[in-house]
Amino acid sequence: MNSVSVRALLVRGMIAGLVAGALALAVAYFLGESRVDAAIALEESHAHTHTHEHGEELVSRTMQATGGLATGILVFGVAVGGIAALVLCYALGRIGAFGPRATAALIAGAALLTVYVVPFLKYPANPPAVGDPDTIGQRTGLFFLMIALSVLLAVAAVLTGRHLAQRLGNWNASIAAGAGYVLVIGLAYAFLPSFDEVGADFPASLLWQFRLSTLAVQVTFWAAFGLVLGYLTERLLAGAAATGHAAPRGAGVGAGSVH
Repeated sequence: MNSVSVRALLVRGMIAGLVAGALALAVAYFLGESRVDAAIALEESHAHTHTHEHGEELVSRTMQATGGLATGILVFGVAVGGIAALVLCYALGRIGAFGPRATAALIAGAALLTVYVVPFLKYPANPPAVGDPDTIGQRTGLFFLMIALSVLLAVAAVLTGRHLAQRLGNWNASIAAGAGYVLVIGLAYAFLPSFDEVGADFPASLLWQFRLSTLAVQVTFWAAFGLVLGYLTERLLAGAAATGHAAPRGAGVGAGSVH
């Protein structure tokens, strides 16, 4: 694997993550922050002694909704973009006759499913005023446990599918591996503890809108990331092929599909 080509792909992954993060930031700000403000207002209306009990906020709500939100999403985008670019570098040419754009789209879709959707279905995001403060540590730990389980099981499913393909064929092996993933995730859903801490007076519509907005942020990020990374990778491989420079190992199939 040529180190220069891998470094170039890594940089493009970080750029794609930054672009996708900027788009996700816009969705989070315009779609999600109004729901957060509504939840905070509801929380404060039920606790008139909030300021007296907790003192003045160390970080203002305005800073949280602007600079803090931007920093978190953009740093996440750059970091995840670099990791996903390395995954793409390995996957090119190894998961079938897919070009760079299709491979990037598959990786982005798999990441959305395993890193967010599967854990989200078990432990959905909660706005302020929802959830017992005494269980926040446990809930956070279980959420990250679900992410780890989902990712590890997805990797195991891919490896199992590739092994079974020699005997069952690609289609049947994919179905068997996918069924195994769903089965084990279902067992995790059944045996891991659940939390029902939504107050009776919290509007169901606001909770639903908040959770949909968090899902919209993730969908926007991964969709944009897959498109941008696929475009940048295709251009990189096309340029490498035109100049005769080495491309990442396994990228030959993808580069050959560029027209």
